[in-house]
Amino acid sequence: MAASRRPGAWRRLYDAVVRAAAHRHAQVWLAALAFAESSFFPIPPDVMLIPMTLARRARFLRYAGIATLGSTVGGLFGYLIGALFIDPLLPWLHSLGYEQGYETVRHWFAEYGFWAVLFAGFSPVPYKLFTIAAGALGMPLLAFALASAVGRGARFFLVAGLVRWLGPMFEDRLLKYLDWIGWIFVVLVVIAYLVYRHVV
Repeated sequence: MAASRRPGAWRRLYDAVVRAAAHRHAQVWLAALAFAESSFFPIPPDVMLIPMTLARRARFLRYAGIATLGSTVGGLFGYLIGALFIDPLLPWLHSLGYEQGYETVRHWFAEYGFWAVLFAGFSPVPYKLFTIAAGALGMPLLAFALASAVGRGARFFLVAGLVRWLGPMFEDRLLKYLDWIGWIFVVLVVIAYLVYRHVV
């Protein structure tokens, strides 16, 4: 009988993060995961936020707030990494396959600044690329922090709210279509940007 295949390293890491959602210190882990994902970690906080909200749906605002705060502070750490260490960091980004994405993000910053961070907070593009690029390109810190909080907050409060109101039947579908939801939000932000430019 053939031996069963062991899950890959990324899958095992993902499963460990999901298990942490049931830990008695899950709120601390959620904040830590949100912090890390905004600067260097590959797994998004949604994989903890969703099961935690399912388990205690009355706390969905609390959990979304924790994820938003952790992600915003983590974004500031990513900003610091970009501001101080971008040159030695570039080979690492290349090894992870993020080099092209980073160059795209740099271009977006040159064109859109604040708006790039705002829609990055919700989009499927790895958020760490935006936080590091913001620091490397010297984006004004206050504008970065505001855009980060609004964009990430919009994502996490929407995810937690959908789970709160639609319940367990929505869990698998939400993870499956989270990228689509993110891109829809990006389109809405682009429209808002165009309207802003036209009016102002």
